[in-house]
Amino acid sequence: MVLDSSVALAWVYEDEGGDAIDQVLERVVQGGAWVPAVWHLEVANSLEQAVRRRRIDAAFRDAALANLSDLDIKSDPETSVQAWTATLALAEKFGLTLDDAAYLELARRRTLPLASLDRDLRAAAETSGIGLLGI
Repeated sequence: MVLDSSVALAWVYEDEGGDAIDQVLERVVQGGAWVPAVWHLEVANSLEQAVRRRRIDAAFRDAALANLSDLDIKSDPETSVQAWTATLALAEKFGLTLDDAAYLELARRRTLPLASLDRDLRAAAETSGIGLLGI
């Protein structure tokens, strides 16, 4: 599967999870996941912003990152190669950010389902015939 940062962050914040999110986590534990290269920056940035807003503290952030690091999450080496071509075309076609389009491009290229909570990204994946996980 391709794992969007929205799902990984839902694991971190217990009030954002649910059965479907727990099932995605179990699938990642069992079989791993792919992410575009931007995923690590998105996750770390979101957690750092939560520290700055005092939603969490730095120790919680660091523990969350350590827990995520323990999972078999593989970063796609072709994210930057696709950025100015296929990813840009998908962003333009569906009105997505380039970051979100990177998840869609990766799922299409690897023929994998996408786990995301992002409404626009899910709609683009559904239109593209990509399987969806997470809700």
